[in-house]
Amino acid sequence: MSPKSHYLPSYQPFVANASTLQDPELPMSNENLTKAAVVIIGGGISGMCIAIDLLVNRKVKNFVILEQSGGFGGTWRDNKFPGCCCDVFSVLYSYSFAQNPQWSRRYPGQEEILNYLTDVAQKYGLYKYTRFHTTVDAASWNDKNMKWETTVTVGGGKEAEFSSSYKITSDFVVAATGQLNKPKGIKVQGYGDFQGKIMHSARWDWSYDMKGKRIAIIGTGATTAQIAPEVAKVASHLTICQRTPAWVIPRHDSNTDQWTRLLYTYFPPARWRGRAEAMDFRESFHSAVTKADSNYAELMRTMNYNLLREQLSDRPDLWEKLTPSYSPGCKRSVISDDYYPTLGRKNVSLVTHKIERFTTEGIKFAGHDSADKFDLIVLATGFDTFSFLSPIKITGRNGRPLKDIWSNAPHAYKGITVPDLPNFGILYGPNTNLSHNSLILVIEAQTRYLSVLIHRVLQATRGGQSLALCPSRERTLAYFRDVQSALQKTSFADPNCTSWWRRGDGTIVNNWAGTAVEYQKALASVEWADHHAFGSASHEVDMINRHAGMTKIGRVMEETRFSRTALGIFVLGVVGLLFQTVVLYL
Repeated sequence: MSPKSHYLPSYQPFVANASTLQDPELPMSNENLTKAAVVIIGGGISGMCIAIDLLVNRKVKNFVILEQSGGFGGTWRDNKFPGCCCDVFSVLYSYSFAQNPQWSRRYPGQEEILNYLTDVAQKYGLYKYTRFHTTVDAASWNDKNMKWETTVTVGGGKEAEFSSSYKITSDFVVAATGQLNKPKGIKVQGYGDFQGKIMHSARWDWSYDMKGKRIAIIGTGATTAQIAPEVAKVASHLTICQRTPAWVIPRHDSNTDQWTRLLYTYFPPARWRGRAEAMDFRESFHSAVTKADSNYAELMRTMNYNLLREQLSDRPDLWEKLTPSYSPGCKRSVISDDYYPTLGRKNVSLVTHKIERFTTEGIKFAGHDSADKFDLIVLATGFDTFSFLSPIKITGRNGRPLKDIWSNAPHAYKGITVPDLPNFGILYGPNTNLSHNSLILVIEAQTRYLSVLIHRVLQATRGGQSLALCPSRERTLAYFRDVQSALQKTSFADPNCTSWWRRGDGTIVNNWAGTAVEYQKALASVEWADHHAFGSASHEVDMINRHAGMTKIGRVMEETRFSRTALGIFVLGVVGLLFQTVVLYL
C-alpha cells in the first residue's frame, strides 16, 4: 500500500454456486455464510488495515470481519470519555495510504478520529464484509481438513433470530483485537457496597448528569489527565486518587489553520513532508522513554520540573506529590496543557493516601477519620493487558490450547505469529506496543508481513492444495529472549514503578524495545527458514527456502530523506527551470 494510493473497489454483484464458494477472489454470499478464506477478528484500526490490504493488494473478497460492537473504530469507539484524544500528532495518526489532510487540531480528539475511521471504512467498502454484534467465542484448528473453525455468538436483536451461534470455516484467521479492549476494575473491600454511580472510563455513561456532583477519579495516567479538566468544570468537587505521579510534559495543542488544511488537501507533497518531519521528531524522542541517562530523558525531567512550577506556582504543597521517583518512560508519559492547572482549582483535591475500602456513600482513605462522600466514582484504571486474546478460547495443532502455549508469558514470532497456531496471525500482539510514536506505523508493517503468509496459503487453496504455516518454537523463543534482553536495558524495566506493559515478575509483554523504523525493518522480509510448512503444497515453501530463503516485502518509508535546505534548493531549481522554459516559448 503506497502512501499516495487511494483505492475504492467497485461493487460487483455475485451469485454463489458450488464451484466458487471457496474462491478468495469472489465475495461471500448467503450460501457460503459459514465459509471464508480469511476471518478477521475485530473492526478497529488493525482489522480495517488487513481487510483493506486483502481487497486492494491481494484481490481477496472472500473474507469476513467479526466485530462485537455496532461499528468500526475499536478503542476509539469504546473510549468516549470527556476530553478523550490522541497523544500522537494528528498528521501521523492516519493510514499512510489514506492520509487525512483535514485534521482540525494538532492532536485529534476521539470523535474526529472515529469519524476518520468511519470514512475510511466507507471509502473501501468494508461494511459489506463485516458482521457487527458478533462475538467470537472460540477458534479451533482442525488437523484433518487443515482449516480454522471459528465459533461466534450473535448479539441480541433481529440478526440473533436467524442464528444465535454458528461456526465459520476458514483458511486463515487474523486476530485484530488489540491490547486495550478489556477494562480493568479495582479490587477493594466494599466495592459492591457503594450506592452511588461507578463507571469505567472505557464504558462512559453520557446519560449521567455530572453537573454539581461530587466525583472521584481513581488513577493518574493519561486517561485521568484528559478526563479531569472536563469534569472539574461541572462538578461541585473533584477528588483525584493518586497512587503514583506521572511524568507530565506540555502538549502545546492548537487548531490547524484553514490554509494548512487547504495546502495539505490540494498539494499532497506538503502533507507528506509534514508527516515525515513529525515522524522524525517522534522517532528522535525514543531515547527519552527508553534511556534514563539520555539527553532527551533529561529534557523531559526539565520540562516537567518547569511545567509543574509554572502552572502550580501557588501550590508548592503539590510539587513533591506530583514529582515521579522513577525514570521517564517507565510508565506511559502524560502530554497535557491543562492537567496541572486542574489540580490547582479550588474544587479539586489530590489524595495520595491508600484506598482502604468503599463504603455505601464513598471511599475511606487511609489516614482519614471518616469516608469521603461521592456521587460518582470513575475508574480510570486501564485495561487487562497481559491476557492477550482472552476470553476467546483458541486451540491449535494437536488440540493444544493457546493458554498452554503461553503458560509462561504471551509471546509471538516478531509479535505476529505463534507456534502451533497454523495460518494464524496477530496484529498489535505481544511486544509490539510503542510509547513514543504512532502505532499505525507498526500495524501497517504487520499487515504487509501477514499479507505475504495469507497470499501463500490462499494461492495453494486456489490450486486445490492445502498449506499451513506457523513459526518454529525454537526461533520464536529465541526471538522472545532477544526482545526481553533488550527490554531489560530500557526504562520500561525500572523497578521503581508499575505499568500496564510490565508484569509483576518483571517480564515486559507489551512493548517493543526499539524505534518504529527498527520494527518496520525487522518485518521487511519473511524468513521462510523460521517457519514450518505442512500440507500438500508445503514443498513449494521448501523450494523457496532452498533457493531464495526469503521474500522481500520492503516497508513504507515516511521519514524525511532530504533536509529542508536541500529540499528548498531543489524546489528553487525546478521553479527556475520552469521559468526558463516559459521564457523560451515566449
